Parts: sequence; C-alpha cells; structure tokens
Amino acid sequence: MNEKKEDFQKTILSCIQPTGKLHLGRYFGAIQNWVSLQSKYDCFYGVVDYHALTMPFDPKKMRNRSWELVFDLIAAGLDPDNMFVQSLVPEHTELSWILSCMTSYGELSRMTQFKDKSQQSKETSKDAFISAGLYTYPVLQAADILVYRADYVPVGKDQEQHLELTRNIAQRFNHIVGKDYFQMPEPLFTEVPKVMSTADPEKKMSASLGPKHHIDVFEDPKVMAKQIRSAVTDSGDVQPGPMSPGVENLFQLLRASGNSQDAYDEMMVEYNAGSLQYGKLKTVVGEALVAMTEPMREKRREINQDKRTYKDRVRASSEVIRKVAQQTLAEVKDLVGLLNVRN
Repeated sequence: MNEKKEDFQKTILSCIQPTGKLHLGRYFGAIQNWVSLQSKYDCFYGVVDYHALTMPFDPKKMRNRSWELVFDLIAAGLDPDNMFVQSLVPEHTELSWILSCMTSYGELSRMTQFKDKSQQSKETSKDAFISAGLYTYPVLQAADILVYRADYVPVGKDQEQHLELTRNIAQRFNHIVGKDYFQMPEPLFTEVPKVMSTADPEKKMSASLGPKHHIDVFEDPKVMAKQIRSAVTDSGDVQPGPMSPGVENLFQLLRASGNSQDAYDEMMVEYNAGSLQYGKLKTVVGEALVAMTEPMREKRREINQDKRTYKDRVRASSEVIRKVAQQTLAEVKDLVGLLNVRN
C-alpha cells in the first residue's frame, strides 16, 4: 500500500466559529492549511454554531452568519463535501453530555481560554454575562473531535491544551467502559504565520478589535490596498536595529501570500542594505494580497448568484457526515449502558 493511500485512511477534524468575517488572520492561520490538507487526508470541516452561543450573540444574525461563513470557506477553496454545520449534527451535543459526566470540575477550571474570554467580556462590560456554556465548551469541543474518531487535529500551540483535555477525556472513557474504544487524536502542528493587526502590530489580527484591525479576504481590492498602505511601520524608512513589529508583519503577509518569493527576497535584500522604502514595501504587499485573493472573490461572486444550491449541498454533506457521528454515538451509548432504539 503506498503512502498516499495510507494518508487517505487518516481523518482530519477542524472547526471554525461563525463569529466574524473571514479575514486574512483566519485565512492564513487555518483555512489555507485546511485547503492543502484536503488532498492528503479524509477531512471533516465544521462550522460550529453551537460554540458561537457561548459569547454574546444576536439570534437574528446567527443563522445568516453561519451560511455566510460556509460560502466564504467554499470560495476560499474548501470542498463542500467535506463540510458540515454543527447544529445539523445533534450527535455532537448528545455525546458532549456523556463526556461531560467524565470530565472533572478541576480540569475545566484550568482551561486558560475560559479565563481569557471571561476577562475580555468583563473589559467590554462590567455587567458582562459569563455563561456556563463558555465554561463547559471544551467538552463539546472534545465531542466534536471524538464523534468522528479523528486521527489528527490541526492546532496552534495556543490550542494544545484543549486537545490534551480531549485525550484525557478519551482515556477516562476507555477506562470506565473497560475498552480501548477511542483512539487518542494527535495534534497536527503546521507552520502557519501569525498575522498581526496592520493598525497595531502588537495585537493579533481580529475582527473584535474593530474594522481597522482586520482585512477581509473578500474586501474590495482598492480598500485592501489602502489598508496595507495605512499599515503602521517605523517613522521614516529603514532604521538600524531589529525589524519593527509592523515591518515584520508586512514581510510575513508578503511571504504568506504565495507566488511572491522573488518579491520577498528583493524586499529583504533592500531592507538589509538599509535602502528599503516602506512605501514600496506596502505597495508590493498590497499587490500580492490582491492577486492572491482575486480567485476567491470571483468564486464568492459565483456563489452569491446561487446560494440555494450551495446551501443544499452543505446540508446534504452534513447529513452524510452525520452518519459517522450516529454510528459513534450508538456505540458509545451501548458501552456506557444507555438505551438505543434497538435495545
């Protein structure tokens, strides 16, 4: 059996919340990698709308945000047949309850993201509502992974703690039922750029910081180029000493845009020689990003003309993918002594 066929037997699970636009930070940080993984693994990619309920949300906008993110992901290169919407696969939440009964209070108390997001909410409003869902959502995240028996989960170092909790829960489940049912999902660390805000390069690019702090993948080319021209750098041109965060971020964007290695090398030579003009660097970066995203904008325009077809396709793929989750849940219920339709 050749290596490629063995790879296709391995499964990948990765998910994204419908909590904002698909900006360059999200694209370079995850989606670009997801697209490339499709050619090597059996992939399940989820739009996890249940997770989006853990923070303040607008019910009138939730459904539309989920579909708009689905369309964005397809335009960015994801195969619709690999995609599901979490609320269309209720086995996620049913398995989550079973697993929550095998997760300790102490384990959830140590999760750093709960502390970070709680603090973020308190900074936004002194009367912020901190939901129980925000506290327990790592268990739902574990269910997302385990319900598909995923071999690998693409994660950044900041998400490694959540995957470790998933492994702990899986091990505890196996011990309780006396069977090695769940295999241990492995992290798939990949080299992804950490994209910072062009308005404040000390902060990670994020839609929650405001429109100046993120660049939409599907933004009008003129607006995208203008945002890059407005990027914070040093005062003047090249300064002696270490590269400033703003300039480093521009070089990071140029390299990540692909097909721009020659331009990257040229700009780096000029930088090291002390002759680089930041205005020129911004122009080159803007042109590279506009060229990279144009095929995605074109695909998004095509989707906009026939959204119903793409909705139907992802509903159908969710139903196919759900069969995997249904099988897992049926076996889990048997193992823990719960009733199934057949017993």
